[in-house]
Amino acid sequence: MTLLIRKAELKDAALIVQFVRDLAEYEKLADEAVASTGDIERALFCDNPKAYCLIAEWNGEPCGFALYFFNFSTFLGRHGVYLEDLFVRETHRGRGVGKALLAQLAKIAIDNNCGRLEWSVLDWNAPSIAFYKSLGADAMDEWTVYRLTGAPLRNLAGGA
Repeated sequence: MTLLIRKAELKDAALIVQFVRDLAEYEKLADEAVASTGDIERALFCDNPKAYCLIAEWNGEPCGFALYFFNFSTFLGRHGVYLEDLFVRETHRGRGVGKALLAQLAKIAIDNNCGRLEWSVLDWNAPSIAFYKSLGADAMDEWTVYRLTGAPLRNLAGGA
């Protein structure tokens, strides 16, 4: 049994979309996953991408992915890696695939002199929370995420 973690390529765009949809279904957010293959191609495989993706393969079969981007901490004065999505197919969970994807992201962070690796997890996702804690990750309970989308985002932009 072999596990390979590799950088995503243009030919993986449809696979990435499928992983995103699988993740959205798991998170009970399937109606929010509207990205197309073209959207992924334009965002991840353009001349100057702002987001990146790793693909996990078990014996040559794609079984998971991690999509990430670089952010910046003014407090640290250094970049960080933000893990937007991590997903491992149910048939491959418990084999170390998620840990291998996170380990590769940690290596990317260290290799790029980043100060941290961070991500969000849904409060009800106890298996993932337990997994992250087993790696030494700390919950940032004192922070609340806010988001603008759709009309509120357009309305605010209209005031600029």
